[in-house]
Amino acid sequence: MILLTQQNDNRQVDLVPAIEELKREMNAVILAHYYQVDEVQDVADFIGDSLDLSRKAAETEADVIVFCGVHFMAETAKILSPHKQVLLPDLQAGCSLADSAPADEFEAFKHQYPDHLVVNYVNSSAAVKALTDYCVTSSNAVQVIQSLPEDQGIIFGPDKYLGDWVKRETGRDMILWEGSCEVHEMFSEQAILEMKQEHPDASVLVHPECPAPVRALGDVIGSTKRLLEAVRNGDPEGTYLVVTEPGIIHKMEEAAPNATFLMAPAEIAGSEEGSCTSCNTCPHMRRNTLEKLYLCMKNRTPEIHLDEEIIRKARIPIERMLKIG
Repeated sequence: MILLTQQNDNRQVDLVPAIEELKREMNAVILAHYYQVDEVQDVADFIGDSLDLSRKAAETEADVIVFCGVHFMAETAKILSPHKQVLLPDLQAGCSLADSAPADEFEAFKHQYPDHLVVNYVNSSAAVKALTDYCVTSSNAVQVIQSLPEDQGIIFGPDKYLGDWVKRETGRDMILWEGSCEVHEMFSEQAILEMKQEHPDASVLVHPECPAPVRALGDVIGSTKRLLEAVRNGDPEGTYLVVTEPGIIHKMEEAAPNATFLMAPAEIAGSEEGSCTSCNTCPHMRRNTLEKLYLCMKNRTPEIHLDEEIIRKARIPIERMLKIG
């Protein structure tokens, strides 16, 4: 039982059944990204990667989408469901990767290469998507790039590490925007090597947003969904070294309750210890709590609003991507 004390009358609310009741009253669907805290994942209707969640919500009859994730994810839900109300429990839940590509700066960068197609990771703002020819996810980025003519110049943004991985996988020469995720960028290559020595039978699961030296240590490299599938299809009693945000371990433990999951530490510059086991959590994802989820549903705010022209333009690269696969 998780309780919230109401400030106006000092009454306590049991949050889980209260959220369920609000969901019925509002005809709402609750989405939670894999990186959300466990208790938020447990009340969600759908748990997954950002684009997959937005697509599932669009297919429902829900009038309200409550997105427990970060701002660009809720924007994507609004792009795909413009006539539905989209709520985000904490409007300040941003994303270091999306924020690394301000729309005005990215537009100026784009104009330097007028003959290039623009391919952007879905981890970008709606305004940047509106400047994009094709969106990609970490699951289909290789497939989308391979579908484009080999002599076509490509700008890839905003994640330089994902772009580097795609370049290596496809052999394509792309111009990369210099953006990154503060969580995946910080994983310690040295600490992972030491953990591999301590656990030689462990399977190392790495997200492609990590730098190349960290990716080189991985047995499986892929999206959070791909890493979860590796656990589901792997040794049910094996050991897994997880090199992505630790929120995914909640679903991994459900998939393989007898397996052992080890979280890769982050590297802290200037620290005597050299690494940190708690610094690999996304501070933006963790802004959403069960209490904020309840309050945002009760008050129907914060709500995501997007200009109709931005929605129209940003939807085009997503639809082009979905036609490819």
